Amino acid sequence: MAKETKDYSKYFDFSDAKVLSEDEHGKTIRIKGREIHIISEPNHRQSKKRRREDVQVLYDTAIPADLQDIGKGKHYIVYTFGCQMNEHDSETIKGILEQMGYTSTEERKEADIILLNTCAIRENAEDKVFGELGHLMHLKREKPDMLLGVCGCMSQEENVVNRIMQKHGFVDLIFGTHNLHRLPHLMKEALLSKEMVVEVWSKEGDIIENLPKKREGLRAWVNIMYGCDKFCTYCIVPMTRGKERSRRPEDVIAEVRDLARQGFKEVTLLGQNVNAYGKDFTDITYSFGDLMDDIRKIDIPRIRFTTSHPRDFDDRLVEVLGKGGNLVEHIHLPVQSGSSEVLKIMGRKYTREIYLELVGKIKAAIPGAVLTTDIIVGFPGETDEQFEDTLSLVHEVGFDSAYTFIYSPREGTPAAVMEDNVPLEVKKERLQRLNRAIELHSRKSHENLRGEIVEVLVEGESKNNASVLAGRTRTNKLVHFEGDHELIGSFVHVKITDAMTWYIKGEIVPETNAAPALTL
Repeated sequence: MAKETKDYSKYFDFSDAKVLSEDEHGKTIRIKGREIHIISEPNHRQSKKRRREDVQVLYDTAIPADLQDIGKGKHYIVYTFGCQMNEHDSETIKGILEQMGYTSTEERKEADIILLNTCAIRENAEDKVFGELGHLMHLKREKPDMLLGVCGCMSQEENVVNRIMQKHGFVDLIFGTHNLHRLPHLMKEALLSKEMVVEVWSKEGDIIENLPKKREGLRAWVNIMYGCDKFCTYCIVPMTRGKERSRRPEDVIAEVRDLARQGFKEVTLLGQNVNAYGKDFTDITYSFGDLMDDIRKIDIPRIRFTTSHPRDFDDRLVEVLGKGGNLVEHIHLPVQSGSSEVLKIMGRKYTREIYLELVGKIKAAIPGAVLTTDIIVGFPGETDEQFEDTLSLVHEVGFDSAYTFIYSPREGTPAAVMEDNVPLEVKKERLQRLNRAIELHSRKSHENLRGEIVEVLVEGESKNNASVLAGRTRTNKLVHFEGDHELIGSFVHVKITDAMTWYIKGEIVPETNAAPALTL
């Protein structure tokens, strides 16, 4: 049975709304008894445009003095949905809140502000957020002075903002991905006015440097660029994150050097498409490969990056990654489909053959390279033969793991108006077959490590056994082993003794007996 299509039209009926005021600072409306101050709201037509104005880099971003104590004695919770970019945005949000005097808590009833940082990639992520809002509605009734906000990628979508205004009037704050730095001002307005405050920029934001961040753990994320210009037909990201815009190399390098001084063991460079870094510079010629070549000279043990687009993964980058050192051998390279025909309809701008050629270059230049990927099954029009092309590509490349998904239409994308003619039962069966193929290669890769000694960054206890430690190899493989908790945060050598599908088991090798560890 086909899934019922959502009726978005009901979220655009504002016949019961009354405009109370309107000026150059926005407008105030009343819907079902709730006053809403709309400073700016999302506009899909505007968000699809790619403007030629120069992106400004702003460095003077200090929180105003009168807002630095607004949260003194108060507590916050930030719930994060989605990718590493969302996680990193939440680090910035937490940093801002703590500079305003707020303290983190895990107890909802103790919180004075709760923010949901959302993801728009798939429909189930959206459903989770609205389910969470349903639970929080009861808490909001108990604590009417608590601020409740929705931010992130979902907030950049017209239908989401309209749905919140129509159906979830207890929300106090809606802001998007381009104006995180405006959070203190928006909070002040919501607190003083008691209105719902909406400020979502459809125009891409400037690059805001020097925002505070609350980083925890051994690993740090560093944004090197924002946005995406690829416009894959299934993807909403170019609309929610804006056009591609790169941070200046000196700012990225300065941040990574500071993280090295702070003692971080691993840094992941982030971007919707990191391989496009530098292509928007007009005053210098400086590519992602050049950035990686400079960062590999910084004294941090491991440098990763995500996410790559095969179309922009050039020979210069392959050459630099081949130098090794602190540049790890794990590369996440989303393919999405193994069929050239499906890739063309997806708007990926490469073929199966071009992807496999790139894989060959990577494996030739980087000894022990481990590849992971993203794959969508059941894209509109995908035939049995085209799905078989995906399976054969998985076997040819030998991915160690993959994020696999059933196609999910996103309102506002070209694919959303295509005929979704692959039955759900067929999609589920294809996903099961794909996952079995991935599991086969993952298990095989792990079996090949039996008896080998690998370098592991110890991250903490195993989730299921407090007496077992867990850590990751350079190629991002999860390793479980017994050891003293004092090892957390350090590198150890582990001899692999057993292979599971999604992780490997081992035992610590005393440093005096350790042979050179594999870079795995």
